[in-house]
Amino acid sequence: MRITRKAVLASVATVSVLALAACTGADEGAGGGAGDDDNAGINTDTALNIAWDQPFSSANTESTTGNATKNAVVMYMANSRFNDYDHDLNLVIDESFGTYTKVSDDPLTIEYTYADTAQWSDGVAAGPADLLLEWAAQSGKFNNVEAEYDAEGNVVNQDAIDAGIFFDASNPAVALIEDTPEIDGDSITFVYSKPFADWETAIDNNLPAHIVAQRALGIEDAEEATDALVSAITENNSEDLAKIAKVWSDDWNFASLPDDPQLLVTSGPYNISEFVEEQYLTLTANPEYKGDHEAVFNKVTLRYNGDPMGQVQALQNGEVDLISPQATADVLTALEAIDGLEVESNIEGTYEHVDMQQANGGVFDPATYGGDAAKAQKVRQAFLKTIPRDKIVQDLISPLNPDAEVRNSFTQVPGSPMYDGIVGMNGQATEYGEVDIDGAKALLAEVGVPSVQVRMLFDPNNTRRTNQFEIIKQSAAQAGFDVVPYTVQVDWGTDLSNSTSFYDAALFGWQSTATAVTESDANYRTGATNNYYGYSNPEVDALYDELQTETDPAEQERILGEVEKHLIDDAFGVTIFQFPGVTAWNTSKVGNVQKISISPTIFYGFWEWTAGEAAAE
Repeated sequence: MRITRKAVLASVATVSVLALAACTGADEGAGGGAGDDDNAGINTDTALNIAWDQPFSSANTESTTGNATKNAVVMYMANSRFNDYDHDLNLVIDESFGTYTKVSDDPLTIEYTYADTAQWSDGVAAGPADLLLEWAAQSGKFNNVEAEYDAEGNVVNQDAIDAGIFFDASNPAVALIEDTPEIDGDSITFVYSKPFADWETAIDNNLPAHIVAQRALGIEDAEEATDALVSAITENNSEDLAKIAKVWSDDWNFASLPDDPQLLVTSGPYNISEFVEEQYLTLTANPEYKGDHEAVFNKVTLRYNGDPMGQVQALQNGEVDLISPQATADVLTALEAIDGLEVESNIEGTYEHVDMQQANGGVFDPATYGGDAAKAQKVRQAFLKTIPRDKIVQDLISPLNPDAEVRNSFTQVPGSPMYDGIVGMNGQATEYGEVDIDGAKALLAEVGVPSVQVRMLFDPNNTRRTNQFEIIKQSAAQAGFDVVPYTVQVDWGTDLSNSTSFYDAALFGWQSTATAVTESDANYRTGATNNYYGYSNPEVDALYDELQTETDPAEQERILGEVEKHLIDDAFGVTIFQFPGVTAWNTSKVGNVQKISISPTIFYGFWEWTAGEAAAE
């Protein structure tokens, strides 16, 4: 297999991880088509079309490769989980799938029990082996080799990967479960080696263990395959684990409809029935689903279009029924002029920011200055002093949200309980509250670097990002920085992680996937999932270790404040604004749309949607 690190752009992992937004034919795929008497209660004539910006690429949202919102919104409808957030961002257990109970605080012990109605779409019961597999994959306990990458994100030790055990995942929370979990009937028990503040979102259901084992071990019978997988994990069978890891990491990555229906087996209300690369993906109601989150629409099709105004036009033309494009004043004005729509403006859980490469041989890397870290740091600081954060907000965001303000925290949303305290500690508002061209020039003169070219990565097809780039470019030029667009290798999202040698600064957004206090760990810890920049500070790592076990909100605020102070002192980057949002839908096709600020945004509560009179295909 060829492994590359894929971008996590608008990303969901069950643990605290920020994430990176035609005509249909005959139904295909696991679980059979929907449109017969098996789908009691579902109007098999109903269909809903939704515009989305990035195409699906993986059904394994817990792998490093698949951990992206573009995948998670699909699997949110296709798979069941032990819990989900409600509209008020409270965690709610789906008892029709299973329950969990804290058995003990010392040591932290959690028991998960699958419900009788928890079932995969091929008729096999979901059960403890599925969660045991996720523990094996995400804990890192069995990995005996790690992928090594070149600057373009290509694996350079492929032979070692193929010969060893390599689960393409990293979950610090699951790594705290050091002892092999115990299975008892329909239950599995996890014992943490130390307390963990966000244990409720640490691990959840993902891939079907029986199918992973069937594919990896060549066992046809589902029950026998499941037993073999459990034995491989509990007995640490290296030969079998190597095969299991390869299948878990690779097989559920696909950019069009796979030929093998095993890869389309799901545990939730929908199956993937059609998928045309870069064009659309159709979900069809799963006739084998027995839970409480029953599908309202027989078919839901995601039609991929990254152009916000293109989505508006598609909605006006009746090609799609629901959109939530990146908001601009032009988008909002155009939507408000269309009859028959419900249009809502809101604040999203995504924030804009600029990060800088520190280990790619570029202008912000100490290696460029003979290993002089202080010199590279001052060049980074100089660049950050030129970024006109307030102008960006006033010119591009205030027309949509008059109350918009510059965001000054890496971990907290403006207005949240910890925001003011952490902003008071981190120093971002003081250091980079206003553009300081003279200060930037002085820093560059001090280190003897009068002019610097900065290659900036951003989405060139995104109007707002293009406008931000131009504002930054013009400001930075006054201090001697020549800011140029990055050289596209594949696409900006994939290049974010795979082509790090081709850019020096990245302009994009992180989307919150949970309310977990440890969510930002994946961004700033050394070697973490979303840390694409080579940033490493042992004190930050130690602070996150401390945060994992801290349950006192005051102490959590102190720890995160210290983390952010290091990020500012190290000139990691800057935050700019919280995304304004706009959502619009055709009220004759769909009702009761309840977008939430974190992933899965507009897909939240799809089982509570209502189908309008015009919802028939």
